[in-house]
Amino acid sequence: MSITTAMTSVPKPEPDLIEAFRHAPTSVISDNLARLPGAVGLRPFHRAGRLVGAAFTVRTRPGDNLAIHRALELVGPGDVIVVDGGGDKTRALVGEIMKNIAEYRGAAGYVIDGAIRDVAAFAASDFPCFARTAIHRGPYKSGPGEINVPVSIGGSVISPGDIVVGDEDGVVSFPASIAATVLEAVRTQIAREEDTLLAIREGRYQGSYGKS
Repeated sequence: MSITTAMTSVPKPEPDLIEAFRHAPTSVISDNLARLPGAVGLRPFHRAGRLVGAAFTVRTRPGDNLAIHRALELVGPGDVIVVDGGGDKTRALVGEIMKNIAEYRGAAGYVIDGAIRDVAAFAASDFPCFARTAIHRGPYKSGPGEINVPVSIGGSVISPGDIVVGDEDGVVSFPASIAATVLEAVRTQIAREEDTLLAIREGRYQGSYGKS
């Protein structure tokens, strides 16, 4: 069956703008997105390291990774390979070999609404990988699939070129068009929370956190 490629590459925000989210907690980003966007049910499988990059999306039928293989021929530096596998847990879509291919291509990491395998290889690596679960059973490779179309990942719609951030708490994403506004709001909240933590340590806290 065929693989449909909407775009061979995706428009990306300026690298400095993406990198500015490197140390922004996903929880704070989520707070400033009305607490609505964000994938549910995914967890990190890598050893350490944060995921920051631009979405390079893939939609495939459950348990089939042909479209991901095609996508790996197109991804480049800073791309987050975002895979809509329908949340299927019965077959792994990505393993050690595909992890190494993505790394070689300079990708920023994987976000997979589905399963992976070769967990030990991910656990020993700082190459980010977020997925729903792990299983030993391998995938089909017959398609169909789509590349660089809007996808649904754990209930969150992610479009090609969206900024994707992942840490220990999970994965969030948002359009590049609002990135500067989100960044300003995130920095403001981080500063406010740091002031609150300092007040707690110094014994000055008076229960004001969370009050409007």
